[in-house]
Amino acid sequence: MRTAHHVGSEWWRPDVAVGRSDRGEAHTAAAAKVSDSAVPFWALMTFTFILLLAPQSYFPALVPFRIALLTAAVAVITHVYDRLSHRQPIVHLTGEMWITLCLVGWAILTVPMSLRPGGSLSFLFEVYLKTLVVFWLLSNVVNTLTRLRQVVWVLTLMTVPMAATALDNFISGTFLQGSNRIVGYEAPLTGNPNDLALMLNLILPLSVALFLIARRTLVRTVLLVVIALDVIAVVVTFSRGGFLTLATIIVMYLWKLRKRLAGGWAWSVLVVALACLPLLPSGYFDRLSTITNIESDSTGSAQERWRDMLAAANLVVQNPIVGVGVGMNTLALNEERGHYSVPVHNVYLVYAVELGILGLVLFLMLLAGCMKSAISVQQRSASVRALRELFYLAEGIQISLIAFAVAALFDPCGYDVSFYYIAGLAVAVRAAYETESSNAALDQNQPSP
Repeated sequence: MRTAHHVGSEWWRPDVAVGRSDRGEAHTAAAAKVSDSAVPFWALMTFTFILLLAPQSYFPALVPFRIALLTAAVAVITHVYDRLSHRQPIVHLTGEMWITLCLVGWAILTVPMSLRPGGSLSFLFEVYLKTLVVFWLLSNVVNTLTRLRQVVWVLTLMTVPMAATALDNFISGTFLQGSNRIVGYEAPLTGNPNDLALMLNLILPLSVALFLIARRTLVRTVLLVVIALDVIAVVVTFSRGGFLTLATIIVMYLWKLRKRLAGGWAWSVLVVALACLPLLPSGYFDRLSTITNIESDSTGSAQERWRDMLAAANLVVQNPIVGVGVGMNTLALNEERGHYSVPVHNVYLVYAVELGILGLVLFLMLLAGCMKSAISVQQRSASVRALRELFYLAEGIQISLIAFAVAALFDPCGYDVSFYYIAGLAVAVRAAYETESSNAALDQNQPSP
């Protein structure tokens, strides 16, 4: 297996065979993970569709049926049944899963010391544990390259109505009251323009991965249109964090593709993007200027964010061990800097304020562990022609995680599905690699006819 230095190896170079010991390990791991039933997977995909596109918002008759809860329950029950019937473990305890268990365990231990223990307990069961169920399902159900590819395609296609809605709101002047910013997409994770920009940015690298994988001109053209639509939608949200996250994604891909054949596409896109700068919406550069010149923000938003970050940092100093309790950062901030009833817009400070330094360290370990998983798959599949798709998908997941790490500096949603979905894909891409490696090893060991 080649080292990280050869990650950029081209696909015409000779494949590197999987070592004998690697084949044995991969076969063992894959055998323990692959589920025969497709029901949990497609139930999870249906839940993803409901979560991101919220059809009940457009068809109110669906509301009484609680379709999101129903599909999630089907995914959980069928997965548990499938694993038990095959005498397989319900939870595959990867390193990321152990860290997550420690994180939620610490959150539970700190409940008695919370500002409002009842409120923290409700938050755990109503928000955080539901998010972790999605993470657990992704980590266990998405265990083949085919399923991973299907998830990425589903996410990519789901950005189309979200991005189209953003563009339509901008053109039609459907703005937030008293603001020149568009209304978000009517769904739990994209209800305001900042959250909409975050979701589009997190999925964007996955769409780029599909584009780099695709061979057919029609498929590439469709993906290029989707990518362009997503980028435009991020711009019209006027989200400062969204812009910085988008810039990070572009820079990361330019860096990674600079020595590959696909690098020509990256530089062509950059040239087109620069040519489109005069077409940016009026006031966009003024909005971005408030990132560095906080006092120039006439809306007062930048000043409020800075005030809240200072107040949150002070709370961490006051409660460095157990924090103020999971889900309680808004309440603590109200007591610290006045009653504004808004959370601190920084995921890292959310964890530090609510769960103390240990909680923040555990979250950073989870983020780093997921990145390490994606990077490992990318490096190990770089020079193997048969694993070309996995290489690009792992790269896309890695860049999505880096994008989140940047967006987290401006986002309050530390416990939402947005991060844990990408984290679940990082675990899934390693499972897919082990399955594909095992299958390749078995094929090599088959006797010739």
